[in-house]
Amino acid sequence: MRMSGLTGLVLTFLTVFRIISPVAAEEKLLTYQAMNMELALKIAQETMQACQNDGYQVSVAVVDRSGVLLVLLRDQLAGILTPDIPVRKARTALNFHTDTLNLREPTEGGEEGSGIRHVPGALMVAGGVRIEAAGSVVGSIGVSGAPGPKADDACARTGLEASSDILNF
Repeated sequence: MRMSGLTGLVLTFLTVFRIISPVAAEEKLLTYQAMNMELALKIAQETMQACQNDGYQVSVAVVDRSGVLLVLLRDQLAGILTPDIPVRKARTALNFHTDTLNLREPTEGGEEGSGIRHVPGALMVAGGVRIEAAGSVVGSIGVSGAPGPKADDACARTGLEASSDILNF
């Protein structure tokens, strides 16, 4: 009798633990959309192609939602500094929750946001665009090497548009 009472207590404990533990775990764990390497590479290649179609030799970087570099492509004729700049643009867009095109004016000298220009690694120049899929930011892309930041931005947007069928699932 005593054994079955102990067995009942153990079974009750295990049942309660099973019911409660998934709920507790769900409250402590996050779920989110993530971009895989295949998609990151496709976006980078589409962007590189868009720039080449316009006659630009650029470097393209794609980072994941945490800012970790997934893909870096450099045209063989792109400038020597171009591989570093798109990574910074991509991470800046991700970190400040907006495309870098939107950061130039509010961060100019004398403006309230000018201090963020001094954040190490941040680059407030057009060409960094966030990548969204099904309403979630999954990463960002940066482009450098076109004749001017607005052309970098246009290449990035064209490359993203070419993958919109996947991103808007």
